[in-house]
Amino acid sequence: MSASATLMAAVEGGVIGDGRTGANLALGVGLLGLAIGWPALTRAGGRISTGNARTGGMTAIAVGAAGTILAVLHVATAGGGPGTGNGLVGAVAAIPLGLGAVFLGRRALIRSRRDDRPTDRTTV
Repeated sequence: MSASATLMAAVEGGVIGDGRTGANLALGVGLLGLAIGWPALTRAGGRISTGNARTGGMTAIAVGAAGTILAVLHVATAGGGPGTGNGLVGAVAAIPLGLGAVFLGRRALIRSRRDDRPTDRTTV
């Protein structure tokens, strides 16, 4: 399938979904990213010791980016304005959720790198 055919299918609602389906999908993926990123951040901070903070952080970044891309694509292809039943408001709300998941995942990665440093270093 060519890029122009894919964009035409997206405009017609065939790729993302028609109405609120695409927005609900983007909202769900964004919330899933936040649900993965928050525990990863607490693991990296040393509050709980189960799981790997780096894996959780990378997963939150990937899921959050996917949610953001889905939301932006739905906003770009939605016809009409807010309140018309096409899911535009939900897609606009999903963008910060996905970006928040990316932010939490990045913070978890930064904290886990900081915790991986050896503590027995001597300063010169």
